[in-house]
Amino acid sequence: MPYETLLTEFDEDTGVAVIQMNRPEALNALSEAMMNDLTSALDRCDKEDKVGCVILTGTKKAFSGGADIKEIKDKTFPESYYEDFISRNWERTARLRKPIIAAVAGYAVGGGCELALMCDIILAADNAKFGQPEVRLGVMPGAGGTQRLARAIGKSKTMELCLTGRLMDAAEAERFGLVSRVVKAEDLMDEARSLARTIASMPMAGAMMTKEAVNYAYETPLSQGIQFERRLFQSLFSTADQKEGMDAYVEKRSAHFRDK
Repeated sequence: MPYETLLTEFDEDTGVAVIQMNRPEALNALSEAMMNDLTSALDRCDKEDKVGCVILTGTKKAFSGGADIKEIKDKTFPESYYEDFISRNWERTARLRKPIIAAVAGYAVGGGCELALMCDIILAADNAKFGQPEVRLGVMPGAGGTQRLARAIGKSKTMELCLTGRLMDAAEAERFGLVSRVVKAEDLMDEARSLARTIASMPMAGAMMTKEAVNYAYETPLSQGIQFERRLFQSLFSTADQKEGMDAYVEKRSAHFRDK
């Protein structure tokens, strides 16, 4: 299905779906149309049984420069509240059940940084820059920047970025745990696809439950998280893939998972 603001591809052989934001003239500003398109594309990924991992990316110059300021500058509080601005469609990325990788090159600032934070893994090109410059526009982060960013890099660094609008380069982002690793810009999509293929090759129930359990760690006390993890782990012993995976290990052969 074609989208006005996205380019999409799906490799049935590997189970990898790629969603590329495609508003290069606006540094992939997150317009209402784009976020509706993204919601639709992610809905399809969750429904498609053969999709095992999703890559969300932009262009070499920008993952996303953030919200479309021209589109939102005249909003009022009642208008944004009643239409449930941001919550209504932006958060779909965080609710995706399949693993999702943000492949970030260039600018990921404001809403762009927050969108990357909604993904499970951030793979950064060496030219990537992250930041929350909303205070310079008279507002503050509104799509998770004060919450997910603080959980990723800590209070002090988050305060500095959000209160000054300073941008953080890829090396600093890796040093503080915002990104999983940094690769050369020209290798970004090859590395992202390789990572996604590996994830998509795993048994789907195990991958989806692993994602759910790790995310649960940010929402609950340790004792509840451990209990949740334990029940998910135990439940996987009811799957055919668990039997196949362990039999293959004992028999010293490659496993052939069937997502059952």
